[in-house]
Amino acid sequence: MSATSSVSTSIRAQQWKEFWFYFSVSKTAVAGLVFLILVVLMALFADVISPHGPAEQYREFAKLPPAWIEGGQLQFFLGTDYAGRDMLSRIIHGSRLSLLAGCVVVVLSMSIGVLLGLIAGYRGGWVETLIMRVMDTIMAVPGLLLALVLVAILGPGLLNAMVAIAITYTPSFVRLTRASTLTELNRDYVTASKVAGAGPARLMFISILPNCMAPIIVQGTLSFSTAILDTAALGFLGMGAQAPIPEWGTLIAENRDLIMSAPWTVTFPGIAILFAVLAINLVGDGLRDALDPKLKRS
Repeated sequence: MSATSSVSTSIRAQQWKEFWFYFSVSKTAVAGLVFLILVVLMALFADVISPHGPAEQYREFAKLPPAWIEGGQLQFFLGTDYAGRDMLSRIIHGSRLSLLAGCVVVVLSMSIGVLLGLIAGYRGGWVETLIMRVMDTIMAVPGLLLALVLVAILGPGLLNAMVAIAITYTPSFVRLTRASTLTELNRDYVTASKVAGAGPARLMFISILPNCMAPIIVQGTLSFSTAILDTAALGFLGMGAQAPIPEWGTLIAENRDLIMSAPWTVTFPGIAILFAVLAINLVGDGLRDALDPKLKRS
């Protein structure tokens, strides 16, 4: 038993080593991963590293420029907003909400989408037709527009925005999982499992699903970055997180009237969104290259 466990551990270690080799071939993917880790650490330790509280107001320093511009002060490195709140602190705390929104959206959409995709691909027939036609209907409406309609029905708020965005992302996971399931369904190992007496649940979740995970993981990573963008977009439109919650999109929305007089109040949250999304996309590209055998380089 110990020998089997040792062999299994050795195989997993070899798989991780191979994965990292192909992932690290792309230097941009490694750079994106490093930056993403820094953003995650910033979100986790926001209370420790932020110089001020996100809602703390210094009215006498309202619309103070960044520290390197004439009139700025070092204690407000990125300046302050219309209420005298430190922009750096609000951006740091906003990373927590934006990453949380991305995670919740991906987990919800992936969980529902993978389940429905597995059922559609495995069962076929009218079940598959019903599931896929519902997904086609959802995809027929532009994603952000559908999210806006759903949030208007559910009511403005970050939680409702995450649910609405997750619904719009579900069809892509359903279609991807269904296609992967149909590909794996005729493999020899699935046939062997059927002959051995495996039931539908075991075939779907134990035999088929693990072999479909590579493209699903890549899709989840790319959806993560898009979810951050869409959450920020809904926040900017007033349908997502509500002020004074320091979500990146909301930060831009509540300071948009200052775009000429105090441009730093909208520029820096926008830059935060840009670099976070770019880093996640670079990681997604690296995962695609590392997990797809057709793209692996010798």
